[in-house]
Amino acid sequence: MRKFVSMLAVLLLAMGMLVGCSLENNATSTNKTEKKKEDGVKIGLSISTLNNPFFVTLKEGAEKAAKEANATLTVVDAQNDSAKQANDIEDLIQQGVDVILVNPTDSSAVTSAIESANKANIPVITVDRSADGGEVVAHIASDNVAGGKMAGEFIVEALKDGGNIVELEGIPGSSAARERGEGFHQVIDKASNMKVVAKQAADFDRAKGLSVMENILQSQKDIKAVFAHNDEMALGALEALEAHGMKDVIVVGFDATDDAVKAVQEGKMAATIAQKPALIGENAVKTALKVVKGETVEKFIPVPLELVK
Repeated sequence: MRKFVSMLAVLLLAMGMLVGCSLENNATSTNKTEKKKEDGVKIGLSISTLNNPFFVTLKEGAEKAAKEANATLTVVDAQNDSAKQANDIEDLIQQGVDVILVNPTDSSAVTSAIESANKANIPVITVDRSADGGEVVAHIASDNVAGGKMAGEFIVEALKDGGNIVELEGIPGSSAARERGEGFHQVIDKASNMKVVAKQAADFDRAKGLSVMENILQSQKDIKAVFAHNDEMALGALEALEAHGMKDVIVVGFDATDDAVKAVQEGKMAATIAQKPALIGENAVKTALKVVKGETVEKFIPVPLELVK
């Protein structure tokens, strides 16, 4: 009997040790999983183009935030090609990223790619430009309508006697072009002594801004102001105006890139609407990390604007 009791005690002790080890292993495994969830997040960032200083700065802001969080950030450049952007996003889905950040080349064309991510249960966050379709958990951008209004109000204040205005639009179909133009016209269309005599797309590109402005100047000589939907187009327009000796034309851009701010400081450009692209990129990554952890995020996360003049 004593021998049986002793054997039972040894057996119970061994079982206790096994259970303890099992619990310890499970706890270690759980800790590793939690650590991986914090440090091993894979984020994809699809940028419309890296041939624009604004988006280069946005990318750098995202990279900084990802590095600080020990997250992996994969950046792909759509080169302003909607079809390439769709393929890039499909590649990110195949790579098994946890979240996709999208800066759409075209707000409508990007819809099918976002829907593909939705089907793969990968959350999507839009950056700077919104999407017309698909399920998006958050949108991080400046208030482009408000920025357009700021540009319009500046021109109205500067042109006391009124005059003709040229508007250089961004990529047709992009939310930024639509919204900046909308805000601008909310102000300008109410000014009885001002008229937009030419409105043409230059695709947010400096070289196109130059060529489009050159073409406009062939038929429109009496111009008092130019509003460009971004600084690259504004700088291109400025070059065309200077070539025609029209240095008194008020030129207003949007983004506050380094070149544009320098042009404002030198008195060549009148003003630019300052976005904070680095902050947009940082906020995008920080929001992505919250989404992965299951936290609730706002549908629209605004980034402040200011007038640089």
